[in-house]
Amino acid sequence: MTNTATETLSVAPNRTSKKSAKEGKGGASPSQLIDARITELSDWRGETLAYVRRLIKQADPEAIEEWKWRGVPVWSHAGILCTGETYKNVVKVTFAKGAGLDDPSGLFNSSLDGNTRRAIDFHEGDKIDENALTALIRAAVALNTSARAAVCLVRSQKRPGMDQ
Repeated sequence: MTNTATETLSVAPNRTSKKSAKEGKGGASPSQLIDARITELSDWRGETLAYVRRLIKQADPEAIEEWKWRGVPVWSHAGILCTGETYKNVVKVTFAKGAGLDDPSGLFNSSLDGNTRRAIDFHEGDKIDENALTALIRAAVALNTSARAAVCLVRSQKRPGMDQ
């Protein structure tokens, strides 16, 4: 499942927002809580979550790690990119705006009926298509940042006294 080139990849330091850093138990940062989750799993699920995390950081070094909803790793950039939930038989990576992303490689295999989210369920022994997942992460960043820019533009155009 892992790629030695990815394993030796140098990654930027963990980045957290002030708000999300306060969400941790006992003062632990979200990044530390994600580290602890990976360690506590101590099986293929921990390895898979760690691998996905490295790909997220590689694809978007500005991604912010958060810890939400009583223990769900979340990665954000101008809004939520994706979450990394772990269950007994699956590691689920859910893209918050996945329905708006092109998925030419067909990675999305879960939560396909909704209007907003899409997910990828990874099972033990699955090979992760590093290039396709990286492309989805970058597309999610582009969607979030373009949506934020569009909202700012609309708000600036609606300022009072600007009508002619």
